Amino acid sequence: MSDEKPVIRTVPLRAPLDASGLPRKHPAAAASPMASGDSPEQRPHIPAPREGEPRMSRTPLGHTTRVTPDETREIFARLMPHLPKQLQKVEPNPSGWGLRFVFASFTGREPRPSLPAALYRDPKLRYVAEDVDPAEYRLRELADHIACDVYERAAELWKDAAYVADLRQVVKDAPERWRAYERELKALEAAYAYLRTPEAAREWPSALSRLVDAQARTQVAADGFDVRGEEIAEVHSKHLYADLGRTEALKRAGYPAAAAWHLAEPDHYHRGQHFAGSNDVPLAEIVRRLIAEQDAHVAKVARLSGTTN
Repeated sequence: MSDEKPVIRTVPLRAPLDASGLPRKHPAAAASPMASGDSPEQRPHIPAPREGEPRMSRTPLGHTTRVTPDETREIFARLMPHLPKQLQKVEPNPSGWGLRFVFASFTGREPRPSLPAALYRDPKLRYVAEDVDPAEYRLRELADHIACDVYERAAELWKDAAYVADLRQVVKDAPERWRAYERELKALEAAYAYLRTPEAAREWPSALSRLVDAQARTQVAADGFDVRGEEIAEVHSKHLYADLGRTEALKRAGYPAAAAWHLAEPDHYHRGQHFAGSNDVPLAEIVRRLIAEQDAHVAKVARLSGTTN
């Protein structure tokens, strides 16, 4: 996933920001461990607001409050040690409302991003009652709101990455198995279509024999694909509530052609019986139904033509 473009998300915070880096241009009164120990290249780029231009910020309660440039700088200076390492940049939304977070791609194999406990133990971020210090209460509430938005989006991106990583682990040779099935199905369709030609009447037993052979090979190919199909279906079920759809997840995993694959729900692969009108069945069941239809047609033709009782 390293070749994917950074993902941007808008959050409901209005603050006019320019392109300068907040921690470098406007250091906080007390430097945070990250600000004092890391190089500028290792920190996410966080722009500063225009001087003297307070704006409106939506609070968690849905109301708005003015955030001054000094407050914005102080909030990010305090949050800096606790931000996800994948966070590359915080940008102003072009509309003027909100911030956009730019993340490096997640692998899906790192721990799921979550608000660090250290954030709430931080002397400059832990809770202060409003009646004790109204200014600090407001500043810390805003900081908490921003931190929650950052980690919420980071978790969403991580879930998508984990979904894709799990698919890459189970797909394996599914493309080859699907292509093998398509080849056998094409041969089966050709063998069945041949029975309708005048030539088939002159070699009926041989034509039927070739059909039976094609049916068997197609069934084996379908069974083979279902082995991988079940594993893929289990991953889809595991990530049922991911933002990514199934086709898009497989595409990001490197399998755009997977949109054509026939997959059932995982608990349908070992059912003894399936509803006749449902297509949410394994590929092997689809082929079994096709063969049954062909056999029934051939038997009816034989009966009507007087070639069998």
